[in-house]
Amino acid sequence: MNRRFVILGIAALAAIVLLARYLLRDETISTVQGYAEAEYVKVAPVQSGLLTAVSVRRGDQVKVGQKLFTQDDQGDRAARDEAARRLEQARFTLADLEKGGRPSEVAAAQADVHDATAARDRAQTDLVRGEALLKGGFDTRQHVDQLRAEARSTVARFNAASAKLDTVRLAARIDAIEAQRSAVKAAEAALAEAEWRLAQRDVVAPADALVADTLARPGEHVDAGYPVVSLLPPPNLLIRFFVPETELARVRVGDTVDLSCHSCPAGLQAAISFVAPQPEYTPPVIYSEAIRAKLVFLVEARPRDAAATLKPGQPIDVKLPRQVPR
Repeated sequence: MNRRFVILGIAALAAIVLLARYLLRDETISTVQGYAEAEYVKVAPVQSGLLTAVSVRRGDQVKVGQKLFTQDDQGDRAARDEAARRLEQARFTLADLEKGGRPSEVAAAQADVHDATAARDRAQTDLVRGEALLKGGFDTRQHVDQLRAEARSTVARFNAASAKLDTVRLAARIDAIEAQRSAVKAAEAALAEAEWRLAQRDVVAPADALVADTLARPGEHVDAGYPVVSLLPPPNLLIRFFVPETELARVRVGDTVDLSCHSCPAGLQAAISFVAPQPEYTPPVIYSEAIRAKLVFLVEARPRDAAATLKPGQPIDVKLPRQVPR
């Protein structure tokens, strides 16, 4: 009888222990499963044109500034050369306006002034002589009037020749010069644009990256904005995972999570960069049966080290940070 009571006591004690363990169990989730994701950089030309060469292959590692592909540039070279000639012409015209007349033009204008001066002086002399003869009765009034008209005409010719000489010595009018300066600036801008368009025919890598794929081949006509090369810079790798609503308080932007996977280096960590503001009812892929919450939130984290060892789509175990009292 005593033995029976002992057995019943032991069984009751075991039940109490199991019940206590059940009531005191830790229902928090320490590790969730996620996957590596990539934000690809699709490099495309800014102008339509014939693709003449692709300088990289899928799987290559490229450096920033390294040539990726080239388009036919014959038309752009011709436009650049035409713009350069137009600029040269505009500069020559401006230089011609800013300087005075040529030496031969100045000499001719000076000769006209000398001739007008001699004619004026002779006409004045004849007028003085004619007026003296008129007073003595040795000349007619009609002839003297004619001498006076000739004197006035020679003075006018002298003034015109002098003004012409001053004009030849001067540069063009200031408004004409300013207009030509504006034409030079416009030609410079046109040349800069033509050179930029020509330079865009050689497309280079915007960052150090892995060539994920090539999307076009030489000989194809590629429209502006159509991707030719897909790049994956290491900073563009991220980890995506889903956290139940009950564990949402444990993840904040800037927090660190530990990562682990097959072939991953030890101590790999990532910084949380995004927490979805709205929940989802189920993640797109269920990686673990441990996550059974109906409301889950998407979280993204950026690996801090050894991101190049991760591959897009690779399953990753994410250890959530400990819950910090608020």
